Amino acid sequence: MGLKPILRRVWAPIGERPIANVYHRYEWLYLYGFVHPKTGQTEWYIIPRVNVEWFNLALESFALAVGAGNNKIILLVIDQAGWHMSEKVVVPEGIYLEPLPPYSPELQPAERLWQLSDEPLVNKSFDTLDQLEEVLAQRCCIVSQMQSQVQALTNYHWWPDSEAFLTG
Repeated sequence: MGLKPILRRVWAPIGERPIANVYHRYEWLYLYGFVHPKTGQTEWYIIPRVNVEWFNLALESFALAVGAGNNKIILLVIDQAGWHMSEKVVVPEGIYLEPLPPYSPELQPAERLWQLSDEPLVNKSFDTLDQLEEVLAQRCCIVSQMQSQVQALTNYHWWPDSEAFLTG
């Protein structure tokens, strides 16, 4: 997410062009989304960069938030981004990473979260990253309460029937 707007089609009266104020700037925030497809439970982390260091911090925070450890094992399905696959990744106890095949975002349930998290950002322009982060944080709180909608988007019919299965 960034100060470069997310543009989508909008309805406008016939003969009128829709107005979407944009000011292209290249400053970014990054959103990690974790989802348990069977329950619709989500965990969100807004971070300033994507790299191994920040991925390690997100994994550690996620493991604490969901109680991963000896008594609770989480299989975390990830894509093969370089910072996910690095030898420098520190995987917390109770978390096991399972990479998806390359170029297969359609297999990643968490990919479907973005349409929900992006909604208040579409066709909007923000002056600062702080303004963007505030709107994004509020939206993540709202989406965390939308468990039935999240479940409907992410719980594929062929998904394993496991209580300890989250994706990120």
